[in-house]
Amino acid sequence: MNTSYADPQPVVPRVFGAAVAGAVLAYGACWFFAWVNHHSEQACETTDGFCFTWWGLTVVPLTFTTALIILIAVYKRLRIRPRIAVIPPTLVLAPIPLAAAQTNAGWWAAALTGGAWASLLALASWRRYRILGLSAAAALLLASLVVLYR
Repeated sequence: MNTSYADPQPVVPRVFGAAVAGAVLAYGACWFFAWVNHHSEQACETTDGFCFTWWGLTVVPLTFTTALIILIAVYKRLRIRPRIAVIPPTLVLAPIPLAAAQTNAGWWAAALTGGAWASLLALASWRRYRILGLSAAAALLLASLVVLYR
């Protein structure tokens, strides 16, 4: 049986795929930031003044660019649309919940939070689940702000 685009598509596998992509990206970002921090400390340990390394200056743009490319490819493969409405909030607001999770519980919590964050915003791309996805994402963002600034 051929399924047309008018028929409802299964949402759970797509949201799960977005969660896996978000968790992998969050873990990769945590690892990369830790590596850059370690590399910068080694390079600057003999310097008494202010010290910059090339990796320290480019860590944020490289992380965002890599995440953007990976999210575009994964969401295209999962047929999560409209990508222009899902990917920017996923990238721009993700550092807040990730920072709150990593500060309090480490890299594994940041990976779980990244997966939850990506899946909730991906869930909001379907009209039927938009309120649920955005409400849960807003609650996660609010909880992260409370954790960061308490």
